[in-house]
Parts: sequence; C-alpha cells; structure tokens
Amino acid sequence: MTLVRLASLIGIALLVLVLNVAMSVLYMVVYGHLINPGHPEEYYQEHIKVAGPYCSIVAGIPLMFLAGLWVAGWWEGQIAFKAALAVWLAYAVIDLGVSLAAGMTAKFAIPFTVSILTKLGAVYLGALVAVHNTAQK
Repeated sequence: MTLVRLASLIGIALLVLVLNVAMSVLYMVVYGHLINPGHPEEYYQEHIKVAGPYCSIVAGIPLMFLAGLWVAGWWEGQIAFKAALAVWLAYAVIDLGVSLAAGMTAKFAIPFTVSILTKLGAVYLGALVAVHNTAQK
C-alpha cells in the first residue's frame, strides 16, 4: 500500500465524517422547520446534543458501508478488507479525538461506542460485498 493510497483512505474517512455531520445538520434543519418549529435557538442546541449521537449511528451505517464498498473495490482479496478497516480506524481515531476534545461524558460514551461498532460492521460488510462482486466477475 503506497503512501498515496493510505492518504486516500484517510481522506475517505474524513469525507465520511463530514457527511455524517452534514446529516446531523440536515436533521436539525428538518426538525427545527418542519417537526418542532418555534423554539429559541438554545432549545435546538440542547436537542442536537441528545440527537447527534443517534444521527451518527443512523447516517453512519450506510455511509461507512459505501466507504467500505468503494475502497475494497480498489484491491482484491485480504488487502481489500485491510483497506476498508483502515478507513474505519482512521474514522474512529478522528471521531474519538474530536469527542474527547469536546468533552465526552460517560452518558455519551455508550452511544459513541455503539456508533463506532456499527460503523465497523458496516465497513466490513461493504468490503465483503465488494470482494464478492469482484470474485463474481
């Protein structure tokens, strides 16, 4: 695996992270304008603190599946799984660092752990599908 490929994998992890945050923002726009409008901004800021981890789980599963599918398609065999797991590892390290810097609490640790583990399963399944599709060709 070259340095360029490794940088690409880290870039994809960052892309998944950005898209995951964008999905939380989209959720808040829909929530604030359609589902529960008319509250002060502080209300919505407190709501996203509770809803954000769950948005990360719900949106993160398909995003990480697609990332695993994409990067595993670059290689064949075991290296495809290693590439997909490298994306997950980069994502997990970045997400953990951001969460710790933001002041992760024990209450937030459980949804965070669920989020990271579901993303691990999703990226692995994405790689599995990619390897299976490559083998069928």
